[in-house]
Amino acid sequence: MAGHSKWANIKHRKGRQDAARGKLFGKLAKAIEVAAREGGGNPEFNPTLATAVEKAKSASMPNDNIDRAIKRGTGEVEGAVYEEIYYEGYGPGGVALYVQILTDNRNRAASDVRSTFTRHNGNLGEPGSVGYLFSQKGLILAKGSEEEVMLTALDAGAEDVRDGGEDLFEVVTEAGALSSVKSALLAGGMTVESADVTQLPSTLVPVEESDAKKLLRLIDALDDLDDVQAVFSNYDIDDAVMEKVLAEV
Repeated sequence: MAGHSKWANIKHRKGRQDAARGKLFGKLAKAIEVAAREGGGNPEFNPTLATAVEKAKSASMPNDNIDRAIKRGTGEVEGAVYEEIYYEGYGPGGVALYVQILTDNRNRAASDVRSTFTRHNGNLGEPGSVGYLFSQKGLILAKGSEEEVMLTALDAGAEDVRDGGEDLFEVVTEAGALSSVKSALLAGGMTVESADVTQLPSTLVPVEESDAKKLLRLIDALDDLDDVQAVFSNYDIDDAVMEKVLAEV
């Protein structure tokens, strides 16, 4: 999963640029609205909303924007009603792609996703074609000594701790345990680079250099669509290849 960590870090930094254009804020607001609509507007009693709000704050989203998104979700302020959809397909190298959509226009989202797969050497699949390869989990990227991170995370209820590369460790949790494990790591003096509910693959597909650039361009193109909330995949790119590709993508 180290390659995923490096790409996540690149996307996190890229996200700061997106925020200046408003694209990232729009996606974060959608996540907050949906979480508030489904679980209520109080983050203390809605872990999904708490995670969405925290992610928005880490991206420097203004509090007023966050408050308005919560109110749209609870119905206090009029707003669009977003539907969550997953599109499934394959990218270069046979990599599975699981695309999370939050949209108020299913036809627009379907058209945009389909055309993006086609333009970037991918294939949109049928429902169920790749979804079974992914499981919803919490994923924390933490920095600290291996022993400290492992003991603290596992004691707090984490399922697994893995080497994430670049002095980071990937801490895998049940989705509902994300917040408590993160709090334990912070209380123990460790640094948390990111904490998200995500879709983790059960198996990884090795990707050669010839396909890696095409694949990451497809993922980027999908991620840039307004209706796309996240793109999950099961690629395994060698560290040396990843470094080379990241310099060119």
